[in-house]
Amino acid sequence: MKRVLRLAGAVLLWMVVTLCLTVTVVPHFLDRIYYRGPASAHFDGQHFFNPDGDDDRLRLTGANSRWTLLTRQIFGDPTRPAWPDHVAVTPTRPPARVMGAAMLATWVGHATLLVQADGVNILTDPVWSETVGPFGIGPRRVAEPGIGLKDLPKIDVILVSHNHYDHMDVATLKKLWDRDRPLIVTSLGNDAILRSAGIEAKVADWGGTIPAGPIAAVHVTRNHHWGSRWFTDRNRALWSSFVVRLPHGNFFFSGDTGIGDGKWPAEAAAYGPIRLAAIPIGAFRFEEGQMGAGSHIGPWDAIRVWNGLGRPFAIPIHWGTFRLSREGYRTPPTMLERMLRCAGEYPGVFADIAIGKPVTVPPLKGWAQPRPDMAGIDYCNKLGEFRDLR
Repeated sequence: MKRVLRLAGAVLLWMVVTLCLTVTVVPHFLDRIYYRGPASAHFDGQHFFNPDGDDDRLRLTGANSRWTLLTRQIFGDPTRPAWPDHVAVTPTRPPARVMGAAMLATWVGHATLLVQADGVNILTDPVWSETVGPFGIGPRRVAEPGIGLKDLPKIDVILVSHNHYDHMDVATLKKLWDRDRPLIVTSLGNDAILRSAGIEAKVADWGGTIPAGPIAAVHVTRNHHWGSRWFTDRNRALWSSFVVRLPHGNFFFSGDTGIGDGKWPAEAAAYGPIRLAAIPIGAFRFEEGQMGAGSHIGPWDAIRVWNGLGRPFAIPIHWGTFRLSREGYRTPPTMLERMLRCAGEYPGVFADIAIGKPVTVPPLKGWAQPRPDMAGIDYCNKLGEFRDLR
């Protein structure tokens, strides 16, 4: 009996030692230094940060802790509104090119958008994988891509906003790199991750510009988010939005973002009139009644972004493909439409489109001055009907 107890004690001791070593060693192993450079207004020499304040760090304990959210993703949460297991999509086959002054946009799903204009094919945060997460573990698609990968025309420019798995899908990027050798533009540090997979990318800091052929250029612009492939490599690489300068009006891609100080949309609009904007509206509710998170905007803040850009023709993205939060499946577009109507805005220029449905973007008619007074949308946000919408 004593021998059994001693053996059990030895096993327990080794388990404790192993656990302690794992807790001590593994986080450092999973940490990665993606970028080395001088300190700046948003880089302290080791980690990037939001200069307008980091209000997006998940708590370690409590109902909204990172561990609770991870557990809910893995095992489900019966208190959340029900989502469909599958959403019917009719995929399209886009043209090889769109020439002249025309512009065509096709939402592939989540933050993936194909924009075709002036003979240039642009793709944002391409994700064709079934799941988004490490080792194929993570949220699963409820909607198939709106364009089959084999039907995707030759891509000239790919914008990668940051390194989260639902935006940086290395498997998809590798296929596109091997097939088309596109210009992949991202922000500081993300190129190290891509290069480890045999993918080359051009990088720039906020405010930097990457030429994209004889008629286009990509401006890397500020937004408000964070980056990580693991918990321990947080903010080792930078996040960004983009302005693609085109002859017949610019294209703005917000990436994944919170509202922050709300000044960055105007910074993007300073590069010239925006003809088309892709703005996220989903994954904003992690607690009941929440209208926006530190790193994700909901419809209320999305309207603020749209206003700051000059109220261009806009496509709402980042909803209805992967379940990442607590709101219902159609809550984001429903809330967006109702809020726009409540605030007296015409919702037709910022309205949801079906995945896989090509949309002809209207010609640029000049730049609308942002309204300095957003009292109407603030009033609408305070209405209980929106906060209670599940």
